Amino acid sequence: MTIERLPSAGSSRSSLNSSTHPSLTTQATKPLLWRLYLSHTLSTWNARTFEFGAVIFLAAIFPGTLFFASAYALFRSAAAAVLGSWIGNYVDRKDRLHVVRQSIVWQRLSVAGSCLILVAMLSGNGERGFVTYGLFFASVILACFEKLAFVANTVAVERDWIIVVSESLKVDRQELNSTMRRIDLICKLIAPVGIGLLDGYSTKIAIWVVFAQNAVSVAIEYFAIAQVYTAVPELGKGKQDGVTEVEMSQGAFDDRVASVSPPYALIDNIIAALQPWKTYVQNPAFLASFALSILYLTVLSFASQMTTYLLTLGFTSTHVSLMRLVAVILELSATCAAPWVMSRVGAVRSGLWFINEQLVSIALAVGLFFYYNDKPMLAGATLVSGVALSRLGLWGFDLSVQYLVQDDAPETTRGSFSAIEMSLQNMFELLSFATTMIFYRPEDFKIPIYISAGAIATSAACFAGFARQKRGHLLHTGKCLRKIRKEKAKYQVLPTIEEEVEMDGAIERERRG
Repeated sequence: MTIERLPSAGSSRSSLNSSTHPSLTTQATKPLLWRLYLSHTLSTWNARTFEFGAVIFLAAIFPGTLFFASAYALFRSAAAAVLGSWIGNYVDRKDRLHVVRQSIVWQRLSVAGSCLILVAMLSGNGERGFVTYGLFFASVILACFEKLAFVANTVAVERDWIIVVSESLKVDRQELNSTMRRIDLICKLIAPVGIGLLDGYSTKIAIWVVFAQNAVSVAIEYFAIAQVYTAVPELGKGKQDGVTEVEMSQGAFDDRVASVSPPYALIDNIIAALQPWKTYVQNPAFLASFALSILYLTVLSFASQMTTYLLTLGFTSTHVSLMRLVAVILELSATCAAPWVMSRVGAVRSGLWFINEQLVSIALAVGLFFYYNDKPMLAGATLVSGVALSRLGLWGFDLSVQYLVQDDAPETTRGSFSAIEMSLQNMFELLSFATTMIFYRPEDFKIPIYISAGAIATSAACFAGFARQKRGHLLHTGKCLRKIRKEKAKYQVLPTIEEEVEMDGAIERERRG
């Protein structure tokens, strides 16, 4: 593709130090977006394949126990929860292209190394010795690196690049967000199915396929995202300005720490580590972001917890797969409905509508589930139906909040804000796993259901508070009251002449005393 270059001043990119900047024609905009979509698709596809594949590979390597697979997933999520704010600061400080390229390379190297370790463990013929446990520990470390690289890539592209690209190319940001989320959901559906089928044929072949697709995709991702960066000069210019300010403040902080005694330096380091969290809480979009994060404290999804529970009720894996398919269709429909709703009623009201749709669906599902408690299969079916319907509200709400966060988060702290949000999401996800570890018996699953429903209600309350803070009111009560008064005046029955004379006489007698 040939990119037309037009004169422009103020270039901050070394390769473009002349008086020219890339300027995209209308014909070039679409291919450029496809390069962005291609890079995001490969990143998400590989992440979802490895995320699901690693668990089933470990189940084959350590048969008869879920301990190793659970520990693997637990530490992977914990790494994102603990180090998320550090990743966000890194995204804010560094050049955009450098961050994304580093995330791509570290993702691919971590997955490749993990695959080699998994093949080595699989070749051990089931023997569990010191070497096997050492290899498992190494695979956990690499999984943590892969998760952190994926967080960096997601934060950089979905919360930062999209804003700059949409403004530079005059592309509707709502549609761009929806397309990226659609890619996420499709990869989340198809990638696990594909790797699961391969694993059913041969676990070793499935591991080598994961290794091969990572090796092939790294170069495509690496250069596709670079072409987007080169064609949109604002991606380099805006970030460099923000980086300068951050680096200056960081340098001043380092000088101050060097001049004080060790105990005070430790206190300053702790304060500096908590500063991103303080900034996150003080951001105008905090309540909206927190409302989205708390939704991860749930077992009411088609993840491993509810899937396992449905199997204990008597549903087959085929039934569960069909239920999940219906849920994904509704999730994909949300990526089409959300931009349409936001364009007509705004992102705030759209978020209210979607979160309340989710709350009502879950409330009905939970109510019917306990009403039919003596009929397990029927109770499970009603629960699944409500959860599937709630996915429309969940992902519509997700897109609404994402748009609001993109608007309210300052450019220089956009990465930090989004990374802390993902840390909270991982923390609440860990808490959801903790609920089923404590209440592990199928008959106790009702308690995690209660907790999940409470989390959704809390999310709706938080977003209602955000909407009131943002608009100054929650409902248009003024308009409603004016309409009611008009209706009352329209249908008011006027008194007769005799009644008016009687009322006037009563008033006069009361006045005279």
